[in-house]
Amino acid sequence: MSDFILEMRKVTKTFPGVKALEDVTFNVRKGEVHALIGENGAGKSTLMKILSGVYPHGSYSGDIVLDGQVQTFAGLRDSEHAGIAIIFQELALVKQMTIAENLFLGAELRKARGIIDWNRTFHETARALKQVGLRLNPAARVVDLGVGSQQLVEIAKALSKNARLLILDEPTAALTESEADNLLRILGALKEKGVTCIYISHRLREITRLADRITVLRDGKTILTDDKAEMPEERMVRTMVGRDLTHMFPRRPRVPGETVLEVKGWTVRNPVTRDLAVRDVSFEVRKGEILGIAGLMGAGRTELITSIFGVWGERQAGELRLGGQRQVFHDAREAIQAGLALVSEDRKRYGLVLGMDVKENSTLASLEHIARLGVINKNEEIKRSDRYVRELRTKTPSLEQKVGNLSGGNQQKVVLAKWLLTQPKVLFLDEPTRGIDVGAKVEIYNIVNDLVEQGVCVVMVSSELPEVLGMSDRILVMHEGRLAGAFSRTEASEERVMHFATGAA
Repeated sequence: MSDFILEMRKVTKTFPGVKALEDVTFNVRKGEVHALIGENGAGKSTLMKILSGVYPHGSYSGDIVLDGQVQTFAGLRDSEHAGIAIIFQELALVKQMTIAENLFLGAELRKARGIIDWNRTFHETARALKQVGLRLNPAARVVDLGVGSQQLVEIAKALSKNARLLILDEPTAALTESEADNLLRILGALKEKGVTCIYISHRLREITRLADRITVLRDGKTILTDDKAEMPEERMVRTMVGRDLTHMFPRRPRVPGETVLEVKGWTVRNPVTRDLAVRDVSFEVRKGEILGIAGLMGAGRTELITSIFGVWGERQAGELRLGGQRQVFHDAREAIQAGLALVSEDRKRYGLVLGMDVKENSTLASLEHIARLGVINKNEEIKRSDRYVRELRTKTPSLEQKVGNLSGGNQQKVVLAKWLLTQPKVLFLDEPTRGIDVGAKVEIYNIVNDLVEQGVCVVMVSSELPEVLGMSDRILVMHEGRLAGAFSRTEASEERVMHFATGAA
């Protein structure tokens, strides 16, 4: 009998004009965590959508072999019946429903006459939650849970369906360090119980910690599969991108200039909860430097920069000076006109209009420079957007390509182009490399370095400590809305930053 629970043989998938997968072949052993890695656009998600039935049999060539049997999934329900469960990066929970309702949605446990058996439903929900280490009331609404808990509810939902093969696509992308650590610990425990997992992530430290074997995809092809012991991070990166990345964080030496942005006593109230989200925060940013802001989820980092930009919260106190001049921004337009730019942590929701093309997205924040009497100068739109496609090396077939069809790294480059066209003095970056592959991350870092050399002030919020430490000239640490500590590049370490971020200092 085969050791493999899954084999994918010579899988090829073509979209109009694009071959997304070509003869992809790999196998997964029973009870292992098998990592699937590659740059954005390498074909990982397409392959998993074939495996889960999102792309049905007949829309691709090649075979899916599960426990020795060739499968012909017509949809998600078929793959679930076969014991495959996929958890996408965007969670598929109904937020206003309870945990129990979500776990058995579409497969309700019923008594005679079709009445839902709530006692059994709550009992089975509690049992599934226990498997993933959650002690929550099955009647709790999903909307009231943190992102980390929601991720574990998704896994509990999969296990409640007796999934034998669990597929996780970027499961820690929106989690804090502690939440991600908890998830990895639980996945390790599930592996001990015999659950097989395919794990997709750009975070190589997680791969190193969790995986047994690793398959690398590049340009829609299988490059290799090898044991973790034979795949140090340097080899993973080299195999994924097809070249050496000698410096993951290519920080360049620089000498910051005069102070451009000053924030004093900044205090902001959450308009929904009425709590103070930012409390008496003061800092300054100098010309030609990167100021990193670290902290755990909920520490107030995003609230700080979005309130400065004038798009969130109710300012209770504080003073903002830009170039020595006191400023109060009531909306994004005023902030942009003054020279601020904000790359949001959720590019798909706040940074882009996915149904619009590259040139239209690129010029969204600077329309007043290319329009007259409300009419956009199309030639100027093309000229300006094309400049940044070339400068940022954005991979797109044309300026007319819909942004929603680009990879995550290239979407982020379009967001950067949008803000660079406004010629900002201060650029706020909120989780600038979230969901982006290793090669694209280095490209983004080099773009940021170029901006700093041109005199732009960069304020970077990131949950990835190596990123903050590797790129920043100075680092602020926030805890529960307050500034807990501030360090120069030479003073900071992962342990020290985490010490302040957790409130232990």
